[in-house]
Amino acid sequence: MADQAQLAVNRPAPRSEALPDLAGGWPLLGHLREFQRDPVAFLARGYRDRGELFRFRLGPRDFALFAGPEAHDVYFKAPDDQLDPKSVYQFTVPIFGRGVVYDVAPDIMTEQLGFLFPALRESAMRRFARAMFEEASLFADGMGAEGELDLPAAMNQLTVNIASRCLLGEEVRREVDTGFAEAYHELQNGINTIGFFFPRLPIPAHRRRDRARRKVTEIFGRVMAERRASGAEPDDFMQALMCARYKDGRSLTDAEITGILVAALFAGQHTSAVLATWTGLELVRATGYLARVRHEMCEVYADDPAMSLASLKRQQVLENAVRECERLHPPLILLIRKVVRPLRYRGQMVPAGTMAMVSPAVAHRLPHVFADPERFFPDRFAAPASEHKQHPYALIGFGGGKHRCMGKNFAILQIKALWSVLLDRFHFTLDAPFPAPNYGSWVTGPRLPCRLRYRRLPGANVLR
Repeated sequence: MADQAQLAVNRPAPRSEALPDLAGGWPLLGHLREFQRDPVAFLARGYRDRGELFRFRLGPRDFALFAGPEAHDVYFKAPDDQLDPKSVYQFTVPIFGRGVVYDVAPDIMTEQLGFLFPALRESAMRRFARAMFEEASLFADGMGAEGELDLPAAMNQLTVNIASRCLLGEEVRREVDTGFAEAYHELQNGINTIGFFFPRLPIPAHRRRDRARRKVTEIFGRVMAERRASGAEPDDFMQALMCARYKDGRSLTDAEITGILVAALFAGQHTSAVLATWTGLELVRATGYLARVRHEMCEVYADDPAMSLASLKRQQVLENAVRECERLHPPLILLIRKVVRPLRYRGQMVPAGTMAMVSPAVAHRLPHVFADPERFFPDRFAAPASEHKQHPYALIGFGGGKHRCMGKNFAILQIKALWSVLLDRFHFTLDAPFPAPNYGSWVTGPRLPCRLRYRRLPGANVLR
């Protein structure tokens, strides 16, 4: 036994192969020009040419793509001290603020975001379902009999209204039309390509971002002060943070509360708005499937026209369409982390200093994972196919591992709620060609203009 143990100690570590390099790079620029033209087509080419793991260069930085469920498994299970997201997302610090999320150690970030989980429990979601219906109905009431809908703008407005009311509180919802929505929009615009590399550069977009951040701080600070003065404790994210305590017993400062709230809103609202936009576009194009969605609504609400969490859960035909849009049009086409300690995958070693990424946009169109992957086919999520269940990391539109989006269920619920209301009241058509994705934005929505024509449906509505 001693001899065997000694042999094990002396046995050399398995040799690691060098990462395969993707051909076609330029001196100094690397693959930057091809990546900027169409990042998804570029990465898909890399997968076809080099397989599940390959290296490429964007300017002076080395990148490695992990593609496919098994490669995703290694990526998402790696600890933060090996694959570090904090180093990559420093551009969010001027938006979220100091001392929160990517400006703190990973264990503190986990603790901060964990404070929000109680506000997403089942009892809260039941209340949210009705609020989602009311917000969507209020929006629909203002649309008139017919017209043209700027779809991305409409989905952004609706999801801001819903998220502010459900997650931040009635007081913040009342501020939406008196400053909050405009400030939040400027914060969104603060995420740009220049800001990714130089987040403190004093360009006009960043100056507007910083003014907007001060406005949001003022609004949240006023709401928190009013709650403390009145003793009110509504069941929402803000109150959850106001009542929370760190493991050492310390309460959160108002600056920490504001930063975590802004981070939580960014994590869910913008991506939800984009996914809601793609869902509407695909349903309007797929008239046969849209008829099934309408038929399902008639069945679900035949006996009780009141929208509820239970009724929304029964709308599986609609939910499968949302999941299919998550697959075809993931709002985040890239998830990036920095390699701090070398990471091995199938005999290949990704060296420290490399920027490691996964691409939902590439992974979701791999033909050995999803059959006929270019086709809009929501039934792939229904039994017996259930293609998304073949591997835990087959579908990664909401990320994976410990950093998977905590608001996934809220996002899907609100998209189902708002489109149920809109489809119940209106007939929609897309008169222009189906829009291509806009890769110039951090969150990938359709290129503009993107409009739907609509007319109000005659007769009684299914929903009340």
